[in-house]
Amino acid sequence: MSNSFKAFVSGARDASPILIGIVPFGLICGAIGVGTGMPEWASIGFSAIIFAGASQLVVNQLMAEHASLLVIILTGLLINMRMLMYSASLAPHFRGLPLVRKGLFAYLLTDQAYALSIARYGREDGESVNKPPYYLGTALTVWACFNGTTVLGAYLGAFIPPEWDLGFAIPLTFIAVVVPAIKDRPSVLAAMAAGIVALLAVPLPCNLGLMAGAVSGIAVGYLAERRLTRG
Repeated sequence: MSNSFKAFVSGARDASPILIGIVPFGLICGAIGVGTGMPEWASIGFSAIIFAGASQLVVNQLMAEHASLLVIILTGLLINMRMLMYSASLAPHFRGLPLVRKGLFAYLLTDQAYALSIARYGREDGESVNKPPYYLGTALTVWACFNGTTVLGAYLGAFIPPEWDLGFAIPLTFIAVVVPAIKDRPSVLAAMAAGIVALLAVPLPCNLGLMAGAVSGIAVGYLAERRLTRG
């Protein structure tokens, strides 16, 4: 077995436990897309092309509430802004790769793939792992699970009993991803600011409370990090 294949398998193996939280997430994304009026193929294509579960759910909700196109686009972009930070953090590990391969990695980037990869690279033996195939193993595993369950959700969503409230899986998934990332004072302050502002801003129209919470968290985290750096 080659070193690259071993790293790929290792990444896929490490990603396997978190698939439990992704299955209901994919089912919901597929079902909600159809529920907002899309045909099954469009809901499946929506997930395959955008591949951003959190923003998909919010955008679908905004579309269902007939929010303005500007709010829908800005909200989707804002939610996915964290991917810029993930990309900047991962870039040193993929230096020298062809541009096409970097583009594929960018498309496959998720919270889960980032969290698993950066944690693996940061271990004492992190430099010994073949980093690109390890990342590909985690990211492709998440992609296959999410899109596979999206297909099921699109076609079977109407048959899921209403009492099976799969919505609980969404906050649980985010909690599982976010909590390990809260390691220092700036991240604690950012999380607290985002949560408090999002709650207080719930009455705002067009779901702008979510945007307000995200912007507040980013601003507070940036200022806290800057102050910490300057001492």
